[in-house]
Amino acid sequence: MIQYALKCAEGHTFDSWFQSAEAFDRLARTGMVSCAVCGGTKVEKAVMTPRVSTGEKPKGPLSKPASPAEQAMAELRRRVEENSDYVGAGFVREARAMHDGDIPERAIYGEARIDEARKLAEDGIPVAPLPFMPNRKSN
Repeated sequence: MIQYALKCAEGHTFDSWFQSAEAFDRLARTGMVSCAVCGGTKVEKAVMTPRVSTGEKPKGPLSKPASPAEQAMAELRRRVEENSDYVGAGFVREARAMHDGDIPERAIYGEARIDEARKLAEDGIPVAPLPFMPNRKSN
């Protein structure tokens, strides 16, 4: 296992463990490494001294938010994911079906293009952008 200090395109810094340097490179190349704060997938290694483990599994979380803002973002993410159903790319269809009474209402989150979200809002369907990417799309 190897721990890297990482930095996203928005300037957020965080640490994460990887099985190997090659594993990080492969995951980063395919967009599977995401920022712990904003969910962005343009992540690179920050200047650091890598810490390599001797095979012992890390204890506790692999990384934790550094600032109060990051802590609040992590708490928001936890609450959304704990209390809502992830519907992925089916978000627009699900939100519209609930609004039209075709399916029972429930808390959902997922993905929509900006024009689709705008149309939902114009049609009176309550939507709000989340300030993070769903865990389903992160490392």
